[in-house]
Amino acid sequence: MKESVLDVLLYLFEHYFAEPVDLDSDRASLQGSLLEAGFSPAEISKAFVWLDGLSQQRAGVANPVAAVAPLRVFADAELLRLDAECRGFLMFLEQNGVLDATSRELVLERVMALDSEEIDLEDLKWVVLMVLFAQPGLEEAFAWMEGHLFEREGVAVH
Repeated sequence: MKESVLDVLLYLFEHYFAEPVDLDSDRASLQGSLLEAGFSPAEISKAFVWLDGLSQQRAGVANPVAAVAPLRVFADAELLRLDAECRGFLMFLEQNGVLDATSRELVLERVMALDSEEIDLEDLKWVVLMVLFAQPGLEEAFAWMEGHLFEREGVAVH
């Protein structure tokens, strides 16, 4: 059995989201594929709720406070879930134009919606990638993040 909602989301993202997927019409077939892959029905259900939340956020109005906030103060629950490395990475992404304040807030909202007590940097990178993928107009940021995520580390340069 797979362990977490994030595992289900990563599986879906890696196997099915290369092209647009209509979650409403494809949900039954996706659920069947996920069950065959060894995911539990409870985790599959939570993953679809997470994706539904992402879709609702995309369709919603941007947070006007987040769009103008020059400094992000993390709530206690966010501090518990995201260590200093993760928070620093979010700041790095924002300072380099990969995330704006609104997309940062969406990433944070989606991280908090995960069923995990703590998120490590690799998990955070995947959440950022999924959020950027789901947002229209952020294709360049998605491409940068995808390159960063799949960048080969430790390769010797000659």
